[in-house]
Amino acid sequence: MGPHPAVAAIRLAVRRVLHDVLTEHSDRLARSVGHAAPARSASSFHHAPTDEQPLVLVACSGGADSMALASALAFEARKLSVRAGGITVDHGLQDGSDLRATEVAARLTAMQLDPVEAITVRVGRDGGPEAAARDARYAALDDAAERHGAAAVLLGHTRDDQAETVLLGLARGSGTRSLSGMAAVSGAAGRYRRPFLQLDRQTARKACMAQSLPVWDDPHNADPAYTRSRLRHEGLPALEKALGKGVVEALARTAQLSRDDADALDTWAADADAAVRDDAGRLECTKLYALPPAVRRRILRRAVIEAGAPAGSLFARHVEEVDRLITGWRGQGAINLPGRVEARRQGGRLVIRQG
Repeated sequence: MGPHPAVAAIRLAVRRVLHDVLTEHSDRLARSVGHAAPARSASSFHHAPTDEQPLVLVACSGGADSMALASALAFEARKLSVRAGGITVDHGLQDGSDLRATEVAARLTAMQLDPVEAITVRVGRDGGPEAAARDARYAALDDAAERHGAAAVLLGHTRDDQAETVLLGLARGSGTRSLSGMAAVSGAAGRYRRPFLQLDRQTARKACMAQSLPVWDDPHNADPAYTRSRLRHEGLPALEKALGKGVVEALARTAQLSRDDADALDTWAADADAAVRDDAGRLECTKLYALPPAVRRRILRRAVIEAGAPAGSLFARHVEEVDRLITGWRGQGAINLPGRVEARRQGGRLVIRQG
């Protein structure tokens, strides 16, 4: 008899990601010796020499999603030419968090993952508690991936997480890119992979139950002090009650459609950027005005970030104010932006620089 359907689903999702990682790794090896890699079937990835095996890490909090992901990685890596390791991050925000991190690391080691690390981070205050914890976590994962030379880091975000992210973006009014949610592949050189974006949270939990995997339910996930927690336990259930089942699936589809649109607009903006500059590289207001607003604002946003504004602090309202220097010019003065960046209109040109 085969595995439980939930276990089979999570393993298949991870297997697909590992095949992508192996194909990319094979291509890199081929380029390093100066010739194209031959096409490889799935079976050809088995039993490769150890020094050719890429390392894939799983980020594991001990919750159901990440424990299901860790178990699937451990199972599939043994069948493929992949080394598998695990990282758990202790944010130090709860009593006993260090002991919990040690327990999670022990469970990962028991799955025969190697290397395994429990990393303690210091969470700052910028952007609120949720954003600060996320920033600290990703910094730790980036550092671990660099130190171990990992080809990829797997994250356990599910379709439910994607739906919540879309709604949070909608509430912020941040535009198409925000509505696109989380990408299946993101980070430097495609480091982060999210195999479960097409699977719901219950599938991961059922997989843990079927395999008798102990899981930890983070009390912060049920704490109404956190925006995402309120959305999860109050907002989404209210939407499903009002609109019927299928809201989560619809929001996940919206994320993918929005991502496709945003990618296309980003490409258009990148291509148009050079055409709206003069010989000195300054942005020309007349040429910017002729562009569609979605393309023009992308060019402006990138110019402000290149001038020194932190991307995480630059909101749609900031870009809209700069855009008014193009579309609603009435002789207004300079616009002050995050990172001490200033935007002003001078002689038909848009000047953006740190003051």
